Parts: sequence; C-alpha cells; structure tokens
Amino acid sequence: MSVVAIDGPSGVGKSSTAKEVARRLGYRYLDTGAMYRAMAWLCLNRGVTDPVDVLEQVRGVDLEISTDPSDFSISVDGIDVTEEIREPEVSANVQTVSAVVDARSELIEMQRDIIKAAPDGIVVEGRDITTVVAPDAPVRILMTARDEVRVARRAKELHGSADAEALAATASNVTGRDAKDAQTTQFLEAADGVHTLDTSDIDFDRVVETVLSLVKDTQ
Repeated sequence: MSVVAIDGPSGVGKSSTAKEVARRLGYRYLDTGAMYRAMAWLCLNRGVTDPVDVLEQVRGVDLEISTDPSDFSISVDGIDVTEEIREPEVSANVQTVSAVVDARSELIEMQRDIIKAAPDGIVVEGRDITTVVAPDAPVRILMTARDEVRVARRAKELHGSADAEALAATASNVTGRDAKDAQTTQFLEAADGVHTLDTSDIDFDRVVETVLSLVKDTQ
C-alpha cells in the first residue's frame, strides 16, 4: 500500500491536486484539515473553548469522513457538515482544536488508522503529514506558492473574483490562519527528504503530472 503525503499552506492547491492524483491512481483520499474543521464546528456549536473540554469532544465524537476522491463528505455524530466546515467562522476557529496538543494526537491516530485501512494506496493532504502523520510515506511533498498567488486563488474560491475588494477580504484569512497554524506544526519549509513543489507559475495539469511522476519514481 502506497502513501502520498502532501503538505502546504492555504491556497497552494493541495486539495484539488490530491483529489486528482488519487483519482488517476485509483487511490483513496484523505483531507486531514477537514477533520480539524469538523471538530472546530462541533466546539463552536457547543460553545466549547477550554482545552480540556475540546479534548473531551474529540475523544467522544463519532467522526466519519469519506475517502472517495470523487465524493467527499464528512459528518459529526451523524450530522453532515461537509458544507458547514467551509464557513469563515469555522476557518477562524480551527486553532481552538489544532492548538490542543492532546486533541491533535487523537486526530492524528484517527488519520493513521484511516491510512492503514486504505486497500491499495492513499493521498493524504494537510499541514503535518510529511513530518508527523506519515513521515515514512514513499512520496512526501511540500506544495508552496507566493503569498499573492495564494491569496488570489482563495479569493476566487471564496468570492468568485480576485479584484481588490475580494483580495482585501481574503488576505488576512489566508495569512492569518497560516501564522496561527505555524505555531503548532511545521508546513512552511520542507523537512529532509521532502520534495518542494512551487505551484506559483505552473498550471494545475502540470502540478498533477509532477506529483504523478514523483509517485512513479518510487514504484
């Protein structure tokens, strides 16, 4: 069973790339960030902010996440939150969960179990996959892009435009979340043995082909 680990900050194209690579290879797909978002959604809805209480929520949750790259979904205690976890309020509060070390450890164990259960192979994307979740993965990639490129991409995704107003509304969300997450995990510089893939000036197809080539080289 092969594992492709992809890390990187917001707006580099991790999710779209990981899904397409998984589809082409016939692998499963795991969005680890969605797991943190789902737990942040739960904590927001229950008014939970204390680290001890956050850990209790993580330990007691029934978290179900699809690993089908063509049909992603995630549910919390039987509630489908696939759309809700992309809301700005959830994005702004992911740190409520990700900053709690023991909660991270619980989620990482869930992620490792999902990886182990993948029948043929899996593409896993997030922010600490290459160094913590799957440090022994045959293919480990850190995707990067210049800040202005990342902000423009996320603005188009969130607002349908990259005009000045959309960029201004998006910039703090992208760079601010990266700064917060960088306090608890390393995803801005490649660790030893991790391939850096700068997506600033190459199109989506080229990015996908580059990842597929790296996978082929390990087979």
